[in-house]
Amino acid sequence: MDWGMKNRISRIIKPEAGRAVMLAVDHGYFLGPTSGLEDPGKTIKPLLPYADSLMVTRGVLRNSVDPQENIPIVLRVSGGNSIVGEDLSKEAITVSIQDAIRLNVSAVALSIYVGSKYEHQTLKNLATLVSECEGYGIPVLAVTAVGREMVRDAKYLSLACRIAAELGAHIVKTYYCEDFEKIVKTCPVPIVIAGGKKIPEKDALKLAYDAVNEGAVGVDMGRNIFQSKDPVGMIKAVRDIVHKNVSPEKAYGALKL
Repeated sequence: MDWGMKNRISRIIKPEAGRAVMLAVDHGYFLGPTSGLEDPGKTIKPLLPYADSLMVTRGVLRNSVDPQENIPIVLRVSGGNSIVGEDLSKEAITVSIQDAIRLNVSAVALSIYVGSKYEHQTLKNLATLVSECEGYGIPVLAVTAVGREMVRDAKYLSLACRIAAELGAHIVKTYYCEDFEKIVKTCPVPIVIAGGKKIPEKDALKLAYDAVNEGAVGVDMGRNIFQSKDPVGMIKAVRDIVHKNVSPEKAYGALKL
């Protein structure tokens, strides 16, 4: 791994503690104006001081994020599907490496759908993207997406994470589940946890705490932050858990709900 690649990864996974708080706001690429992201700029701005990096699409980045913000960008580069389309797994690479470089990103991200109808296509997308990005020292984050008929258990997620790592992903985003330590143990690259759909704040904080204490380097949360009644308080609480090992009970107690 060359200097540029290491440097970009260190912007996302902070080397002081080897931990990461990623703010995911890329949902619109297949969900449209989902609740809390109707006005992306308004949602994002107050949360940026507490995020280590921002996972976002190029359209929202260009139009809703101030270019003077000093925030590492993880750019969503896969898409071509929608929540009402034929199949969520039917994704393609939608952003060129040249555009990612123009946007000065720290990493790029795409989804893979292991076990889906379009499994081969999404895995080929990952392999192609890794090959292109290696030449420019840009890390690739693979999201182990779960389609309508897939389960979030250790057997499936460890399979998906390992395949992502084998194809060259530098970071993997997956879900927390029972026997999560098995997933971490069998995946040779860092894992961050997805927050998933909105759940009660207390449950989301416990999810973050359990995940990092069982081997995840951090979280990539979106809806459980920006759909909270106290979004700023929620991202602060998540940050305290990930970077300071604060208990979920103490973190929850600081929220203004």
